[in-house]
Amino acid sequence: MNLDIIAQMAVSGALMGLVYALIAYGFQLTFATSKSINFGQGELVMLSAFFSLTLLDLGVPYWLMVPGGLMFGAAMGLVVERACVRLSLEQKSEGWILLTIIFGLLGFSAAENIWGRDDRPFPSPISADAMDFFGISITGLEISVAIGVFLVMGVIELFKRRTLMGKAFEAVSADRDAAELMGISATHTIMLSYGLSGMVAAMAGILISPITTVGPTMASALILKAFSVAVVAGLDSGFGVVVIGICLGALESLTSFYLGSGWREAPGLILLILALAVRPNGVFGKASIRKV
Repeated sequence: MNLDIIAQMAVSGALMGLVYALIAYGFQLTFATSKSINFGQGELVMLSAFFSLTLLDLGVPYWLMVPGGLMFGAAMGLVVERACVRLSLEQKSEGWILLTIIFGLLGFSAAENIWGRDDRPFPSPISADAMDFFGISITGLEISVAIGVFLVMGVIELFKRRTLMGKAFEAVSADRDAAELMGISATHTIMLSYGLSGMVAAMAGILISPITTVGPTMASALILKAFSVAVVAGLDSGFGVVVIGICLGALESLTSFYLGSGWREAPGLILLILALAVRPNGVFGKASIRKV
């Protein structure tokens, strides 16, 4: 067994796993404030990628396309919160589950009708040439994924800890009722979390598209893996999603190499089943305390 090959496959897979971690982080942002998640998050990734590609096709510079794509993702996140989540939360129902799934289906249909069914390449000014690091080949695009993921997550964490709005976010996450008694609007905070979640989805789309392609079906492959990462890590651990995302990406790559591409999805499904059966709160999640 060649250790160089194992290292190469593990590192390449781990860098791809960071994208799963970023999407899973978007799940965490909304779950923290509202105990709800957007099951159409994968479609937000896809729609934001298509919108960003359209901006490039219109001649918008790459450095200006990125904030434009992020703003589009944030706007779509706010649409999801207003149209699919808010009323269900006010009525204390679980209707947001079905509504966000329907939103995802509508997003898929819209993408097919607007941009077509064919996958399209996503141009990037970052070189795709491989560089050698201690015998491991890493492309500039893969490095950009790692930098982008840690940059976005770091900025959001700083925002949550260092700004007044961020502290309101943390307060609602800790105890929504107590936060409202202190004059914090839970509704506005939940809107903020969905906006940030949409922005995270857009960033994931911009980062992953140059490596793969942009197409209506790109969401289906990403969403299940990201959801597996979120559940296995725990829906309240930002550090956990990074660790589990890296591990899942590496496992997928090694499984695909040694067992065949048909087994690529197996590690995520196995981890998801084990987590739900053995540790429902996640590896890094906090134990639930139920008052009686």
